[in-house]
Amino acid sequence: MPKLIVINRSGDETSIDAREGVSVMEAIRDNGFDELLAPCGGCCSCATCHRFVDEVWSGAVGAASGDEDDLLDSSGHRMARSRLSCQIMMTAALDGLRVAIAPED
Repeated sequence: MPKLIVINRSGDETSIDAREGVSVMEAIRDNGFDELLAPCGGCCSCATCHRFVDEVWSGAVGAASGDEDDLLDSSGHRMARSRLSCQIMMTAALDGLRVAIAPED
């Protein structure tokens, strides 16, 4: 099972197990992180699952899609490494992926 490293808004780092085939958002939500709202359930319509991908992993997760890119534009905290965690699917190739929870807009 791939590991996902999550950095919360306080800077605390937690390693969690993430099943292959689930989104990063689902893995974070299912592990009880209070800083993840995701009221849209992962359908790429609310941007509350905004995360910063560690720069080492930026290439592996790829670029944001058109809809995702538009939603990220609504954030005052967007940066080059911004992604919506509902749009990143966990695979064995992402074992060790590090993401930081973005500040709330």
